[in-house]
Amino acid sequence: MSVPLALLGLLEREPSHGYDLKRDYDTYFGRGRTLPFGQVYSTLARLARDGKVTAGQSEPGDGPDRKRYVITPVGTSEVASWLAEPVAAEPYLQTVLFTKVVLALMLDRDAAGYLDTQRATHLRRMRELSEVKRGGALVDTLLADHALFHLEADLRWIDVTQARLGALAETVRER
Repeated sequence: MSVPLALLGLLEREPSHGYDLKRDYDTYFGRGRTLPFGQVYSTLARLARDGKVTAGQSEPGDGPDRKRYVITPVGTSEVASWLAEPVAAEPYLQTVLFTKVVLALMLDRDAAGYLDTQRATHLRRMRELSEVKRGGALVDTLLADHALFHLEADLRWIDVTQARLGALAETVRER
């Protein structure tokens, strides 16, 4: 996730204070990983330095004085370009799962046991995500669906790899 671009997008929607940006970021994008206040303000400072946002005068608030940030045309152009670019198609050809299986085989360790443990971990996470879907808002449901589809693909890969462990073991031990 590109925090600077997400913040720029939120600012394009409407000028905001740092506190409001953090709240909106956490609401829509921070599931399980909220954005620290320090990161919000350091990112806003870099965006201002780069001419992508401007900071208004300090305004009194309930706490310390607050600045309202406004996106500039340069920032708007960057958001438009970013939104127009497709996300890189995943998965990449080298994954941690694959690396662990190959190394386990090379080191004469229990690759099948590792795959069983990984399957159990995936299934546990899938149950958690299914629970999120049952009681979640639309944003949570869509994010859970995305994660579930990726986990399902991993499970299919785990099954195929487990079925081919003998052949893979021969391949990696030949070298």
